[in-house]
Amino acid sequence: MATDPFTVVPAVDLRDGEVVQLVQGERGTDRRYGDPVDAANRWLDQGATTLHLVDLDGAFEGKRVNASAVKAIVETVPEDVDVQLGGGIRTVEDAIELLDLGIDRVILGTAAVEEPEIVAAISERRPESVVVSLDAKDGEVVVEGWTEGTGLDPATAAERYAELGAAGILFTNVDVEGKLEGVQTEPVERLVDAVSIPVIASGGVASIDDVLALRETGAAAVVVGSALYEGAFTLDDALAALE
Repeated sequence: MATDPFTVVPAVDLRDGEVVQLVQGERGTDRRYGDPVDAANRWLDQGATTLHLVDLDGAFEGKRVNASAVKAIVETVPEDVDVQLGGGIRTVEDAIELLDLGIDRVILGTAAVEEPEIVAAISERRPESVVVSLDAKDGEVVVEGWTEGTGLDPATAAERYAELGAAGILFTNVDVEGKLEGVQTEPVERLVDAVSIPVIASGGVASIDDVLALRETGAAAVVVGSALYEGAFTLDDALAALE
């Protein structure tokens, strides 16, 4: 997967067919932002080179729910823009189907924790196609839509997934996710130091300074949701600041 230069990746989180943002992943904290294709096109118009899609219903329910919205986005995105998708992907067959649909990378969270070998199985068939999502709350990897602790240390887990063939690690700091109060760089630095594959940071971005701080950690990219949707800064301005 591309890692250079560092960039900002807009999030398109899907619930009930709409774009939403949640505070710390809690159901009932939804802020809704309308049609997914409209959102995707807005970010493309502002220079996005990668889109980060999450089927939140799928993450909570353990099966893909927003397939029609995902398909509509994939059909509208130019070939030179990467699309990565997570949420409800539980089997090798799920992953291959999505890759065949036109998704560039699948993001595995719960499935990778429960069955680590799924990462190797997909990677063998489609190299560089799997990103493992490590969502951390109080320094512990959490799964099932951030509702269940695992006892896993994020850096230790990341090392294992790198050995299994993961193309990258998506690290979400649930402690600051969606709060628009700023990032914590130390946990990201720890993951970057632990693995040689790209680390994509997520959670807490409230300003362009946060974006720049995450670049300094050595992360490959940052996923931004609430800050863009709430107008804390524009994608145009963030990308310009990185130049």
